[in-house]
Amino acid sequence: MDNGTIIKTRDLTKVYPLGRTSIRALNKVNLSFEQGEFAALVGPSGSGKTTLLNIVGSLDAPTEGSAEVMGRRVETLSHREAAALRSRHIGFIFQSFNLLPVYTAYENVEFPLLLMKMSAAERRKAVLDALEWVGLADRAKSRPGQLSGGQSQRVAIARAVVKRPGLVLADEPTANLDAENSHMILDTMESLNRNLRTTFLFATHDEKVIRHVRRKITLIDGAVAADDRTKPDGGGAS
Repeated sequence: MDNGTIIKTRDLTKVYPLGRTSIRALNKVNLSFEQGEFAALVGPSGSGKTTLLNIVGSLDAPTEGSAEVMGRRVETLSHREAAALRSRHIGFIFQSFNLLPVYTAYENVEFPLLLMKMSAAERRKAVLDALEWVGLADRAKSRPGQLSGGQSQRVAIARAVVKRPGLVLADEPTANLDAENSHMILDTMESLNRNLRTTFLFATHDEKVIRHVRRKITLIDGAVAADDRTKPDGGGAS
């Protein structure tokens, strides 16, 4: 994918009904992200971080305004079109790993590729490459119950990047990890960001994540309160 804007929101607003009243989760958010960014959405609980991530990931639609992702207006997509956008261009990482317990690490990483038109040989190479990227090629046959929390999250990262998406959305990816594993996970994601030019967008409270990112967007009450470049593009934590 050529360099350029891959996310752009215009007056993005999301309102959830709550009985006779409503909650404004996002309030006229205007943001854009270029290919290769390593950025975080930060702010207190209820500030709109996960809502924004879900709309960008085409898992939800705005009430007003627009979100353009990879050149597609999320609010105009059918369910089938939104699924195709996610399948081809977006990887997801969650704090609870969301690995399928009866499948091996290899099978969990392979799962997104089964929805794509790839030969078995192409899938095998992509899966082994992804496991190699996260340092788990030797655990390909292990099931999640045989892996540590840090290893499980690295399998989740491999699953997110196996199709080489332009965008990875990570919702509190270090929340269930200790400091050592958190730093290992963040180093892995930084390496993938540099080597694959994949854009990473986090929603997080974790100061360890915030120290690694190169851009920090603070949300308060659903609105952008600050947008800070914390490091030059291409930089990383020491």
